[in-house]
Amino acid sequence: MMNKPKDWVFSDPRLQNLEQDYNAYTEEDFKVWKILYERQIVNLPKAASIAYLEGIKEIGFSADKIADFDDVNKRLAKSTGWKIHVVPGLIDDDLFFGLMNNKRFCSSTWLRKMEQLDYLEEPDMFHDAFAHMPLLTNQPYVDFLEKLSGIALKHIENKWAIELLSRIYWFTIEFGLIRENGELRIYGAGILSSAGETKFSLSDEPKHFEYDVRKILNTPYWKDKFQDKYFVIESYEQLYQSLPEIEEILEEMVAEEAKNL
Repeated sequence: MMNKPKDWVFSDPRLQNLEQDYNAYTEEDFKVWKILYERQIVNLPKAASIAYLEGIKEIGFSADKIADFDDVNKRLAKSTGWKIHVVPGLIDDDLFFGLMNNKRFCSSTWLRKMEQLDYLEEPDMFHDAFAHMPLLTNQPYVDFLEKLSGIALKHIENKWAIELLSRIYWFTIEFGLIRENGELRIYGAGILSSAGETKFSLSDEPKHFEYDVRKILNTPYWKDKFQDKYFVIESYEQLYQSLPEIEEILEEMVAEEAKNL
């Protein structure tokens, strides 16, 4: 992976050349988007990160219109230069990180059905768009994503290293909290797309820890229920500035694991 050019991912045959077919969305799709959007947006003014709330305006989302990736890309081009890259669903780790290392964020284009409003086994477009894309307008946030992906690609052949880095991604990008003006707020997409976890994560029930790279790398997570702990950053710059520490501790833990084999 280290010897490949940075843009190798775009010529990988596994990466299908997909586009969003906006005209294919049905009346039910628009209803699903509207229900999910309206149900969640009411929870966020006092719960979501200020950067997220600013981002959702900058990116132009509304309840009445399913996110249009052409429009999103035009808006992102004016802010951080990122783009949305359409994928069919979950993709291999090297493709996922390879795209983000080239300022491309992966998103599916399919929406859950009406009977799936409350639970999905894998993320749909509502999660990818509503929960992730607004923060793609924030420069330190996307710089963190890009550089974290670069670290992942250096270790892509090592399953233990990727497991460790997935913990960083999980407890920041998916389930991270931030302290803004003395208040806990949400920036993690897994929380932002869940009405239940939005309330739970900010309550006194789970544990809240200061952002601690070593602690996160040593903390497994679960996917099938609310987290019992969340890590709190002070700023998005803090995420970006922690990258050298992430790489240093990761390499230390990988070396230690190799000794025990």
